[in-house]
This record gives sequence, C-alpha cells and structure tokens, in this order.
Amino acid sequence: MNKPEEIAARIKKGAVLFYAGTENCGICRADKPRIKKMAENWKISLCEIDPIEHPKIRAAYCLFTSPVVILFFDGKELHRQARIIDFKELEYRIKQLQESLD
Repeated sequence: MNKPEEIAARIKKGAVLFYAGTENCGICRADKPRIKKMAENWKISLCEIDPIEHPKIRAAYCLFTSPVVILFFDGKELHRQARIIDFKELEYRIKQLQESLD
C-alpha cells in the first residue's frame, strides 16, 4: 500500500488499526508486534506503513513522529497515539468500539 487513496479506501470499511513506524526506530520495532497481536486478538484490520517511505501518506495523516497508531471506524479517526503508545488506553478504546457495535 503506497498511495493515500488506497489507504483511504481501506480505512473506510469497519474498524482499522493504522500503524506507522520506521525500521530504524527501537520503539517502533518493539511496538509493532504488540500492535499486530492486538489487531489479531480483537479481529481488527491492520494497516501498516513506514512513513519515511511514503511522504504523501505522512502528510495526509499528519504523521510528524513515529510510532503512530490510529484507530479508525468507517473512515473516521476515533483515537490516536504517538511516540509512547499506551496499550491499555488503546485496548480500552478498541473495547469501547466493539461494545458499541454489539
């Protein structure tokens, strides 16, 4: 996925965790598997990008640092975290979303 249009189309459908992290960032490398596992556990689609490789996406989603994780539902941003990811807060937000859909 390397075009803003492709990502926009993907995040328009249901719940999506959008994760932006770079390969040369220690925090990104540590957080990436946790984000993947969280998406898998909650059965949420995961969209990953390296913001350095995709400047148009970086600009479109205001990615000024990394890592960044954004929870989308039907194309709307519900929750965003950057740099230090609070996994308990992120899980709480996902749980809120799942409960509202039930």
